[in-house]
Order: sequence, then structure tokens, then C-alpha cells
Amino acid sequence: MRQILRLHPDWLSFAATRVDVEVARPCAGTLVLCYFVAGRISDLRIPPVMASARADELWQHTCFEAFVRTSPDAGYYEFNFAPSTQWAAYRFSGYRSGMQVATEIAAPRIEVQSSRDSHALQASLQLDGVPGLSRDAVWRLGISALIEETNGLKSYWALAHPPGKPDFHHPDCFAYELHPA
Repeated sequence: MRQILRLHPDWLSFAATRVDVEVARPCAGTLVLCYFVAGRISDLRIPPVMASARADELWQHTCFEAFVRTSPDAGYYEFNFAPSTQWAAYRFSGYRSGMQVATEIAAPRIEVQSSRDSHALQASLQLDGVPGLSRDAVWRLGISALIEETNGLKSYWALAHPPGKPDFHHPDCFAYELHPA
């Protein structure tokens, strides 16, 4: 189902006019996210596609993110997907605590398409057997994007924003329920 990401109320975006995401769980242990950015794509900082590989600090530039957990008091996973097809996966034991690289996560399949007025990134994750993400459980997702313009301006997009500065880890951001297939 397609969801509209909202621009954080304290930030501006001149190049990106809309960010949406389609979320699917075609089978119980699979998560597919397709992010769509509309606007003046030539004014966005989008790195060239390269061989897909793990990388850290992707969130410093244009990056699409998903946070997944099964219950409010449980730990969660953070997934970062860059337009270059670089990616990252982290495991947290609690709100912004106990961060570890999630080596148990296999490389996602990432595909990108870009035109003058739109950019799309699709990431497919196999999460069967990942500790804390039971395939039979309802998954709660926080879905977000950081969009950087060529002039350095950054904008923060999410399903929901807590009060204050952008914080995609905040419990209020886990605003989407995804049931098993």
C-alpha cells in the first residue's frame, strides 16, 4: 500500500515536492519498500549507482530508511538504502541504544530508476530467521527519507514526526503496521 511521507514542519524542500513509499510483505519473512521522489531531480544530490555494498553513515546524504520492530518495548532494526545502491543494517536494543551492525541481515536487492521529475528506489529484504522479527508477528515500521539538494539543503520526510527536531528513531515514527502475508 502506498504511503505519503510528510516533510518535517521545521524544514524546507525546494527540489523534492513529494515523497511516497509503497510497502509490501509478499511473504511472511520478506519486506519490499519502493520509495518515490517527485520534483526537480537534477537539483537533488543523488550519487551514481555503483556495486551494492554495505556502508556506514549513509544518512548523511540522500538516503531512504526503514525501522522495523514487533512491539513498542522491543529492540528494532534500522535499514538505510542509498541511491548508489549502498546499504546498511543496524540492530538496536532500545531507543537509540545498543546499536550494532546487523550482520545477520543479507544484502538487499536494490534497484533505482531516475528521470527528470522522479526518482524511485526499490529495496527487497529477506528477513526470515532474523532475531526479534518473527515471521508470524505484526511488524511496526517507521519509514523515512533524508533528501539532500545539490546546494546542501537537507529535508526530512517520514510517516510521522515527533515534536522537536527530526528523529526517525522516536517511537512516534513507528506509525505503520504490516501484517504477515
